[in-house]
Amino acid sequence: MLQLVIPDQELYDNRKNEFITVKGRTIQVEHSLVSISKWESKWNKPFLNKEGKTIEETIDYVKCMSKTQNVPSYIYNNLTNENVDAISKYIAAPMTATCFNETKATNSNEIITSEIIYYWMISYNIPFECQKWHLNRLLTLIKVCSSKNQSGKKMTKGEILSRNRELNDIRRHKLNSKG
Repeated sequence: MLQLVIPDQELYDNRKNEFITVKGRTIQVEHSLVSISKWESKWNKPFLNKEGKTIEETIDYVKCMSKTQNVPSYIYNNLTNENVDAISKYIAAPMTATCFNETKATNSNEIITSEIIYYWMISYNIPFECQKWHLNRLLTLIKVCSSKNQSGKKMTKGEILSRNRELNDIRRHKLNSKG
């Protein structure tokens, strides 16, 4: 969860010809599957696509991420550049220590929506309380489940022979043996 401090702002009221202070607020936001589901149900398009978001869509996603109740709409319009940077870093953070050794580039053209992610959760028996996790952590868990459920990559005969040669060399060296 990320805590954002939106400061007070001083604005000019043209009707009254005076400056007014708009009260700031501290809010908590969470980048999760629940947030994405809310956003997709409103905008009727996938959140996880390569296309950029409009300012309106971006501000609305921050509203969907908000865990703080009864936040006036004007608060979201007063996000500072620091707030936006903090949100971007938070969304991009892996939120896990798990790393993958990518052997080949995946070029899937599958459109990933919240329903696809829920399907993966059901397929791998991931409990629904994980929908509230940071999205990157949930996607990492899904990837781990997927890799553990695969039967394993088949090695070619040459790869098997090469691996066995390496293992034999290591054993010979370790045991001071010639064969």
